[in-house]
Amino acid sequence: MRMVVLGLGYLGATHAACMAELGHEVLGIEVVPEKRAQLAAGEVPFYEPGLPELLKRHIDSGALTVSGSYADAADFADVFFIAVGTPQKKGEYSADLRYVDAAIEELVPLLTRDALILGKSTVPVGTARRLSERADELAKDIDVEVAWNPEFLREGFAVDDTLHPDRVVLGTFPGGNAEVVCREIYKSMISDGTPFIVTDPPTAELVKTSANAFLATKISFINAIAEVCDAAGADVKAIADAIGYDARIGRKFLNAGLGFGGGCLPKDIRAFMARAGELGAAEALTFLREVDNVNMRRRTRMVELTREVCGGSLLGKRIAILGSAFKPESDDVRDSPALNVAGQIQLQGASVTVFDPKAMDNSRKLFPTLDYAATALEACEAADAVLVLTEWKEFIQLDPVEVAKVTRTQNLIDGRMCLDPLAWKRAGWSYRV
Repeated sequence: MRMVVLGLGYLGATHAACMAELGHEVLGIEVVPEKRAQLAAGEVPFYEPGLPELLKRHIDSGALTVSGSYADAADFADVFFIAVGTPQKKGEYSADLRYVDAAIEELVPLLTRDALILGKSTVPVGTARRLSERADELAKDIDVEVAWNPEFLREGFAVDDTLHPDRVVLGTFPGGNAEVVCREIYKSMISDGTPFIVTDPPTAELVKTSANAFLATKISFINAIAEVCDAAGADVKAIADAIGYDARIGRKFLNAGLGFGGGCLPKDIRAFMARAGELGAAEALTFLREVDNVNMRRRTRMVELTREVCGGSLLGKRIAILGSAFKPESDDVRDSPALNVAGQIQLQGASVTVFDPKAMDNSRKLFPTLDYAATALEACEAADAVLVLTEWKEFIQLDPVEVAKVTRTQNLIDGRMCLDPLAWKRAGWSYRV
């Protein structure tokens, strides 16, 4: 099947390459010239394991092509995926839908045949209906159907999550053709047993935002328990392990530590709260405000703990930050807890040196005043404290004896509870979490 993906950022580039992998002919539309040139050459402008090889293979084969023209898109196919960004509005909790709106405004007037537009972007409930009404106004004697097909990608696992998803969700209005088309698009997945859930568009929109809200709540729950454990002298990891055996709870996303960040969970739960307020259901999601508060408190606590292990003041201290991406296997530093902590520590008078295996360039752009090292050991040179803030395998495998040789003082803060405490303590380190 021929299809178009509008927007080739993290979501769009992954979706486009994976649709080509499924055997479809895909045209990707990217309006940023520099990014478009990279993608057309088969290069991915961000780090995602497995995607560069997939993209290059299908660019070279011709199954995936890249353009900046909406006119090209309108001529190419009758099925269009919207995969543009929906960032948080500046100074507000609400989602900024300008890019989603622009996709409809630019595409629909150019269409000359009946078309199906499938939304992939995470949007507030009610967006599909609004866009459908706008598409009807813009369409010229043709039928333009809008449906919602939300994504459920994890950064670091995006290719596998697209090709082998837990479920495919489609929200469609009555009388449309979206279900038939999507069953054809995802035929191989459905044949392999992937659940295909068909509902109305508001439900599909809420499936995505509800999933993110639940995951954020689970992370903040265990971090709230960690605060109680600090006061009571209990072991939060042992608690997470024990309650995780309960099938109703599960162990995933019960890792206490620095908390969540990135381009999805923080802005999505805030947009969810904002939309609930607009719908007159603000009280239903008041708990998400505390979820957000708990998450942000973890960053403040990390700064306070660093100051504590440094004798009560950070003025003139040297701090090593290992990890700046919001999670491992990613170069994404959007709302990164690690960089937020690094910046706060620097503001309190410390010299801060950062190392991350993949996110150095993005980190420098966001926090140019921090120092950056070429290796983990270089970052730790003459450090008064070492903070592990992203759980990269490279950091988990560090030799505590070798690290001790280059630091000034053996103070370690394991912000992700990913290291072996006994190994570090045996090597003479003060180990804190």
